[in-house]
Amino acid sequence: MSRFFEELDYRPTPIGAISLRRRRELRLDVDVYEIKLGDEFLMSSLFTASEVALARLGLAALAGDALEVAVGGLGLGYTAQAVLQHRSVRSLVVVELLEAVIDWHATGLAPLGPQLTADPRCRFVRGDFFALAASDQGLDPDSPGRLFDAILVDIDHSPAALLDGRSTDFYLPPGLRRVAAHLRPGGMFALWSDDLPDPAFVERLAGVFAEARVEPVTFHNPLRNCSYTQSVYLGRKAASPAAG
Repeated sequence: MSRFFEELDYRPTPIGAISLRRRRELRLDVDVYEIKLGDEFLMSSLFTASEVALARLGLAALAGDALEVAVGGLGLGYTAQAVLQHRSVRSLVVVELLEAVIDWHATGLAPLGPQLTADPRCRFVRGDFFALAASDQGLDPDSPGRLFDAILVDIDHSPAALLDGRSTDFYLPPGLRRVAAHLRPGGMFALWSDDLPDPAFVERLAGVFAEARVEPVTFHNPLRNCSYTQSVYLGRKAASPAAG
């Protein structure tokens, strides 16, 4: 039996204090890992359906057996794990702002850390995803201008609920066009949101991408014995300039 509660790490960061905690959920007889930023819960290992769906939906429409994928936001690693479960993925770059989060995986404090770090296809990049997405150099500092088949983002709570002001412009048409520039023709952009689908944001995506939609992801909350719905937004870049 594990301890009922343990704070595994706590560190100040430029956007607030971040902590990794493990607690025993007695009602379910499981250990739960949680990341908190200040008093806000960022992620829990008890609720990962939408993080997995972000990878599944973002990669579902892509063909080929050598896909190159970028993920914005490492968290507890469930999106990265789901990406690597696709045998068609040749490489994965995970961009994470906070050194602490990368350290948790590198040292094995985070439960999926050993699995992710052992996969030669996976590489962590410490950096500001939003700044890199807005730059001409792109998301991989080791390969300026590199294009990806899919870019999957799970950082803010939603396009309307941001962790801090760094990402304000990202969700507007100019920011979306900049991130789309780092996709190959036909590539997929996918975005996680803690909120219900927002038709206005789908419309914004449709102004940038050749195809745009939102998929609700509903799962059961065993603690409250009710259903909860989050969202994955999807945008597909035109297959060629002539396609729109």
